[in-house]
Amino acid sequence: MRHSSHYRFSQDRGSRPSSRAAVLFCLSTVIAGCAGQSTPSPAPAPSAAPAPTADRVGLPPAVLPAAPAVLPGAARRQEATGADAVAAREEATRRILATVRAWGLDARPLTAPEPPASPPVLRSDPPQVIVRDGLPPVVRRVPTTDRVVFLTVDDGAEKDPEFARMARELGIPFTAFVSGYLARPDYGYFRGLAAQGEPVQNHTLNHRDLRKLTYEQQRQEICGQQDELEREIGARPRLFRPPYGEYTDTTLKAAGSCGIEAAALWNEEAFADHMEWRYADQRLHPGDIILTHFRGPTLWKGTMPDMLRRVLNTVTEQGFALALLDDYL
Repeated sequence: MRHSSHYRFSQDRGSRPSSRAAVLFCLSTVIAGCAGQSTPSPAPAPSAAPAPTADRVGLPPAVLPAAPAVLPGAARRQEATGADAVAAREEATRRILATVRAWGLDARPLTAPEPPASPPVLRSDPPQVIVRDGLPPVVRRVPTTDRVVFLTVDDGAEKDPEFARMARELGIPFTAFVSGYLARPDYGYFRGLAAQGEPVQNHTLNHRDLRKLTYEQQRQEICGQQDELEREIGARPRLFRPPYGEYTDTTLKAAGSCGIEAAALWNEEAFADHMEWRYADQRLHPGDIILTHFRGPTLWKGTMPDMLRRVLNTVTEQGFALALLDDYL
């Protein structure tokens, strides 16, 4: 379900902005390190999809054999290079664990497997996926066996630089669904998020209940925000979230006419001090979409970094990794 206007600053799926690529590479190779050496991967778990991996905070460094005191010329040079690589690996490990501790996480976030070469095929499976001929599909849970879930952040009122820094330093992917009237005072903040690899998608111009509007009024809300984001961010969104999660077939028809390919809803909602769950088991499931908002202490009992910390601790404890919704939808 790709489109020629798919949100990317590069057409190459693998070419994320360098800051995130470096962080994710370091996080996924904490023992092998970022020094150009690698160690064999452990055997995969007996499941249909690669399992994410992580080290607990405070893991001791690997125990390494002592180098011989005297070596002949070529062997001495090779050993010196090996020692340099070991030191680089140990330093990379220290930096990673220090970053995890600095942000107060219970454990290092799990690293998501590589995204699929093409998005999963969407078939109607209400209420998780609703597919109707000629209309953009509506998705609460992406059909995947990967142990991944997706963080999405709505509206745009709170523009917290510490939240952006936390996501950048930890290599955390999320998708922003932005309403124009809230983002407009400082689109520079959202350009910064886009530059670090966080896509900015459509949440309408004025966050109105679209069910109460005519078809043309809905097109103005959705297409107008398409135009605004293309002008301000530099890319035309593919994904859309209706305000309040409310929509009709008319809404989907209007969204499709504006170039929207899918409407993303959610199964869980994250706050600074708690999580809210759609289902009584209070568990994440592969492909779940998590909703949260650009909000701060004036509306929450905490900050956006508090919210992200809660999400990461919950996701990691339940054995999931955060992945980028745009790679799966």
